[in-house]
Amino acid sequence: MKKQGLLLLAIVAIVLLGWNNAFAQGDGTYYFVAYFSNANTSGAPDATLRIINDGDASTAQTEGVPNGSLYASIYTFDDSQEMQACCNCYVSPDGILSESVNKELTANTLTGRQENSRGVVKIISSTTNDPTNNVLTPGLRGWITGVQSTSNIPSKGPFYMTETTLAHSNLSAAEQDDLQVTCSFVITLGGDEWGICTCTLEDQDF
Repeated sequence: MKKQGLLLLAIVAIVLLGWNNAFAQGDGTYYFVAYFSNANTSGAPDATLRIINDGDASTAQTEGVPNGSLYASIYTFDDSQEMQACCNCYVSPDGILSESVNKELTANTLTGRQENSRGVVKIISSTTNDPTNNVLTPGLRGWITGVQSTSNIPSKGPFYMTETTLAHSNLSAAEQDDLQVTCSFVITLGGDEWGICTCTLEDQDF
């Protein structure tokens, strides 16, 4: 019985050690994807993208304030796979960024159209304030609300809201290059006026 008890304790210790290590390591994700639907639609509520900095990039603190600020490089696509806007938004350690899909992510598209009712949002966690030149750094986490229709007629209500975690995704070198180069084209073609999404200040909501 003693041997069985010792064996059981050893197994429990190994399981707990593995459990703690799994949580300590995190997943190292720096690339996220999500969709939006029923945006800029009469009678539908606005969706929200929320991103936090979990502090993973912090290495020190001064007077209780940790370093490790990050930027969310945000790329917005319409439902024809065309990038319509991009931007970089600052997120401090333990800070939260709130972005309106209607007012900030799709309000200033390259084509000047606000009829984009559905599309894709891609986010890269970076240490550079430049969506055309990212330095991949884990530490951002996010959620997005979805506007769902209860009708089988597109863009017709009544509507209800859901919320989901941003999908942790793999970022190939080709995809990263495509996002950065296309964003550069969008900014250039927009003349620094169109094709640029805007960022809410951290201590404010849109």
